[in-house]
Amino acid sequence: MSQCLRCRVSGRVQGVWYRAGTRRQAQALGVTGYARNLSDGQVEVLACGETSDLEQLKAWLWEGPDAADVRSVECQAAEETPPQDFSTR
Repeated sequence: MSQCLRCRVSGRVQGVWYRAGTRRQAQALGVTGYARNLSDGQVEVLACGETSDLEQLKAWLWEGPDAADVRSVECQAAEETPPQDFSTR
């Protein structure tokens, strides 16, 4: 079943290639959406796809790239029209 999640990721997640890594992982899983930096130092991720693919992406959000230090990942269902691809903003 296809759905969308909006996640807020906190920790050392800006300036460490977190958004680019998330885009690569999402594209590999066939997930659409975006990752963008927020002014408070967090990264917001909108992810739309099949439940199993979203679970895999959510697990990756906890890891991130090598330089990241993820402290929390909070996700909730989002009523969104799924984008055509996954982008960074």
